[in-house]
Amino acid sequence: MFDMTPERAIELDAEARRILRLNDRGGYTVPTAGLYPYQWNWDSAFAAYGFAAFDIDRAWTELETLMAGQWENGMVPHIQFHVADPGYFPGADVWGTEDAPGKGAGRVASSGISQPAVAASFAWRIYRKDPGAGAARVRALFPRLVAFHRWFMAARAESGAVAISHPWEAGRDNAPDWDEAMAGVVPEGVAPYTRRDTGHVDPKMRPTKEDYDRYIWLVQFGRERGWDDAAIAAESPFRVADPTLTFTLMRACRDLGLLAEALGEDRGEIDGWIARLEAGAETLWNPEIACYDARNLRTGQLSGCVSNASFLGWWGGLRDGQPVDTLHRIFDAAPYSVPSHDPASPKFEGLRYWRGPVWGIMNMMVGVGLAEAGLIEEAARVRADTARLISERGFAEYFDPHDGTPAGGGTFTWTAAIWLGWASPNAEEL
Repeated sequence: MFDMTPERAIELDAEARRILRLNDRGGYTVPTAGLYPYQWNWDSAFAAYGFAAFDIDRAWTELETLMAGQWENGMVPHIQFHVADPGYFPGADVWGTEDAPGKGAGRVASSGISQPAVAASFAWRIYRKDPGAGAARVRALFPRLVAFHRWFMAARAESGAVAISHPWEAGRDNAPDWDEAMAGVVPEGVAPYTRRDTGHVDPKMRPTKEDYDRYIWLVQFGRERGWDDAAIAAESPFRVADPTLTFTLMRACRDLGLLAEALGEDRGEIDGWIARLEAGAETLWNPEIACYDARNLRTGQLSGCVSNASFLGWWGGLRDGQPVDTLHRIFDAAPYSVPSHDPASPKFEGLRYWRGPVWGIMNMMVGVGLAEAGLIEEAARVRADTARLISERGFAEYFDPHDGTPAGGGTFTWTAAIWLGWASPNAEEL
């Protein structure tokens, strides 16, 4: 296992705190300057987790700003455009959500889709660290968190598992899990556009133009339907049940239930959601690859992809029938775990976004879940690999699982956050 000197750990702790402050825009945190200049949903929740290691008030403010952008129907958008930045595409003008019926008046400009519902999980952790300081603030957030989960269950969980209406909704934008479903999207009529991401990052580390054409087609499709959840669910060619959303929501519901108990609120509805998600997760088990997998709800086909999301069942709270043997095989396939796609797959690309690289935030959820399930050696491997990558390569967005090459954006908020909350030898796990 990786061994780090106390001096190096202190140095990295200080750098992680510096990055969070660097990316702080006053009430919300950007993932990194330039490449991602706005507030992203699950990035922001992870940022709160990182801030809680040294500034509990700022941690609560992050979650409060995130949830203030919640739509009237309960959805929390995946991007909130607080300050205009013409260098980003697609911006608020492309999403066209200002008149969406579900949004309501007075909300900040935003995208029309959501992201993994990790906010309640970090609200519970931050509250648990200092219940006295957080009692009033979490009580004010609680109804919003409940509404967010209720929206997911009504708008995305028709199969029991949680579906995505756009690859960006999963947070794993170009994962091979979506290839079959994305092939059903014919990007005719896409308005001309200029990508900005490849001006900040080497194109070989980003989704392809073919991917982007389909992403923008799906944005235009949603906009044409006024971001009506029912119409999109009924008419879109892209609808995929996703292990990331299913297991993060399952865990968030468990944590929301604990918050309900702490606040003296009834948790009956929440327990019903957990049971429904547990049943839905069974539909994502792929016996051919011995792990959880994405399912195209239009064709019924499983993707056949082993991803880092395949190992989130432990984080979700499941214990029986989990893919330990498959995880061990993935451990053996690359020096750094957990890759976002199986290195043995012909679709594996070590530097291209979600088609192979290691992501610290996914490692944190996998590692915590393993530890909670009593799989101590496996949990230690994931944590040690993450610490080694950050120590040797810095706070990058993601890393090549074979040689650790840092990729994507640098000085990255959520990589710094999971260092402070989990991967650092000095972390006090919340």
